[in-house]
Amino acid sequence: MSDRYAVFGNPIGHSKSPRIHALFAAQTGQDMSYEAILADKGGFGAAVAAFRSIKRGAARGANVTVPFKEEAFRLATRRTPRAETAGAVNTLSFDAGEILGDNTDGAGLVRDLKHNLGCDPGGRRILLLGAGGAARGVILPLLLENPTELVIANRTEETAARLALEFARLPGCAVDVKPDGTGFPGLSGRRFDLVINATSSGLSGASLPLPPGIFASRGVAYDMVYGRETPFMALARESGARVADGLGMLVEQAAEAFFVWRGVRPHTAPVLAALKGT
Repeated sequence: MSDRYAVFGNPIGHSKSPRIHALFAAQTGQDMSYEAILADKGGFGAAVAAFRSIKRGAARGANVTVPFKEEAFRLATRRTPRAETAGAVNTLSFDAGEILGDNTDGAGLVRDLKHNLGCDPGGRRILLLGAGGAARGVILPLLLENPTELVIANRTEETAARLALEFARLPGCAVDVKPDGTGFPGLSGRRFDLVINATSSGLSGASLPLPPGIFASRGVAYDMVYGRETPFMALARESGARVADGLGMLVEQAAEAFFVWRGVRPHTAPVLAALKGT
């Protein structure tokens, strides 16, 4: 019987992960199935246990999306260094009684920037908007690319300051945080080569109170939300920035998870093209 995988979330009906992994499996000749599972809020652990208990093929792993990444972190009996740093888990691997937790979000973002968009974070001035789990998961991978600076800004400056201080303690990591108690307005007068929106504003359609002029000439604006034109993307486009959504990150983090599970790295370009063509 095929090895079984799944993605857990709430909501989950919109997930593209089953199609992505089906394309990866067909491309690489892997015998596996992948499904989307809606877990009740407060019932994530029980849903994972139920998935593992089904005898229809061996349950080998799972992806985890909103709002269960922190619960997955706690559920894991062992975690990779990048999961420990992120404080969240989006990839689980099941082996006997052990649950290995990993986080492939940051690796997916960096690969999308470098390989799909031609935007190497190295030597760039980066602004990361947001200080929640989505931001936390990508900070270390971005820092390892040696940007000129990585500034974290958030509506609540104290939250950004705590996060920046945490990562600033890492050897060789130079993380800056805007010393302004009101949040984004203190960015006025600064320009960035790469601006990444890791806030939830794109999901709600809310605008961010960003000052004008933060996008450098020929800069890149990246929104982790995909499948829609967000107010952040519209503002960046009007400012002359090159704009990208998070679809490539979704595919690249999935490819990283696939590699973790199967030991084979699929080609992402044809999968990304297939998703954009629908």
